Amino acid sequence: MPERISTVLERPGPPRPTGQGPVGLPLGLLKTARPRQWVKNVLVVAAPAAAGELFSRHAIEQVAVVFALFTAAASAVYLINDARDADADRAHPTKCRRPVASGQVPVPVAYAVGGLLAVLAPTAATILCTPLTAALLAAYVGMQLAYCISLKHVLVVDLTIVTTGFLMRAMIGGLALDIPLSRWFLITTGFCALFMVSAKRYSEAVQMSESSEKLGATRALLTEYTTGYLRFVWQLAAGVAVLAYCLWAMEEGGTTDGGSLPWRQLSMAAFILAILRYAVFADRGTAGEPEDVVLRDRALAVIGLVWLAMYGLAVADW
Repeated sequence: MPERISTVLERPGPPRPTGQGPVGLPLGLLKTARPRQWVKNVLVVAAPAAAGELFSRHAIEQVAVVFALFTAAASAVYLINDARDADADRAHPTKCRRPVASGQVPVPVAYAVGGLLAVLAPTAATILCTPLTAALLAAYVGMQLAYCISLKHVLVVDLTIVTTGFLMRAMIGGLALDIPLSRWFLITTGFCALFMVSAKRYSEAVQMSESSEKLGATRALLTEYTTGYLRFVWQLAAGVAVLAYCLWAMEEGGTTDGGSLPWRQLSMAAFILAILRYAVFADRGTAGEPEDVVLRDRALAVIGLVWLAMYGLAVADW
């Protein structure tokens, strides 16, 4: 009899809810919305900044609204994704600490808040922005939900969708302000995004290649890719991004009547150096989240600031 009682007491049960209380649930929802990932949404300023249209009060207000709406849309996807993957996350050594998996945020609540944000973001965009902005937000939410449900398990399509998400961020600021989007801007931005996404996947594959079991648990599709293929993708993307940027700079660049330097053309050097520096980490298999790579490496951050200064001078026509 004592042995039976001991066996019952030692038997593991379902994870106990943590952080319950009036503050625990809101904090859990906020954590599930991935505030650390919101920095990616700063890309909404890319198109207005490249066109030199970011310095009016109307533009700043509109970009701020777009940033908030895109953040809400991305948060909706994270909430629904974690609710859907709650059971699988509970069996994972680290993902089991996520608020939904740990029970801090009930699954129905995550679904409800995520669904509400997914509907409100495009709806608010139709009122506060342009119809194209609302359409792009709706397309982003639909695409990302399809990715969470099934497309993240489809070879190449998963890379394309993550890359397209970055491209949509870069496009939406221009759509909100009715700024024509240059084909070179779209090509450069798209292939820069593919470069960083595939470099991250390659790094994950390299780091986890020693243990196939751990690799599958971390990102199941990585077992279908070879490191050689992922290396080919990020090298191809880097080459196309550099070529597109150079063509863009040569087409748009040049000295002004005031005789100032051709800053846009000169910025090609900084852009190429940034790609080459980032490729060092990709080649080593240490290129994780793009923001982490940039903030961790001082030289890359300095190169990025130099490029930003040169491009800013080109836009300002100095």
